[in-house]
Amino acid sequence: MLEGVVADGGQNSVSALARSIDMPVATAHRQVTTLVEEGYLTPVGRGRHVAGARLLRLLQRLDEKQLIVNVAAPAMHRLAVKARTIVQLGTLENDMVTYRLKIGQGAAGLFTRVGMQLEAYCSGMGKVLLAHLPPGERDAYLANGPFVALTPRTIVDAGALACELDLVARQGYAIDDGEIAEDLTCAAVPIRRPDGMVPAAISISQSMSARKIGHDEVIELLHATAREIEQVAFNAAE
Repeated sequence: MLEGVVADGGQNSVSALARSIDMPVATAHRQVTTLVEEGYLTPVGRGRHVAGARLLRLLQRLDEKQLIVNVAAPAMHRLAVKARTIVQLGTLENDMVTYRLKIGQGAAGLFTRVGMQLEAYCSGMGKVLLAHLPPGERDAYLANGPFVALTPRTIVDAGALACELDLVARQGYAIDDGEIAEDLTCAAVPIRRPDGMVPAAISISQSMSARKIGHDEVIELLHATAREIEQVAFNAAE
């Protein structure tokens, strides 16, 4: 009923909305009365209602990236169990990867932490997020190169990084093989919105000297989890 009233935008009465969603009118009125009392809806006359102050405050606190994190948490827990290693979710802010979820065996021993920001050019999630920026934004990022080498494997040349990002966009995943830290390998895939934009990425990290699962299985697990997150997050958003 709440969804129906908000989507209607105050055009129709509670009775009309109830009939449109095949709900008993008396039930609809009881539900709307409760929602008004709790501040989620506001009456605007003639039996019509719009979103109330309490609902609007909640919406202001819940941005799209936080919604994805909330939806992703249980799926990421399941991924961590299957992968038997560390899984993470990140977003891009001010050209830096913000780590928003970190779960799995050995998580406490990895240098990343929730809320931390790291350079994007040298990590799997960072490459995914950069690869799916609008062309102008990606070009502006690359113009800030050359980049600092964190290990001998780090890509520091802007031209080489551009080629790497093109590859990531084509193949649908990114690999970091010891580019951000020696003996650490990471694979990452995008979380895509229905319009193709990529607001987040997820990854699996392993020690290069003690890998628990192979490349193909890692990519398969990541893509399956990404699809699960997308379905729930963006169906809910609609």
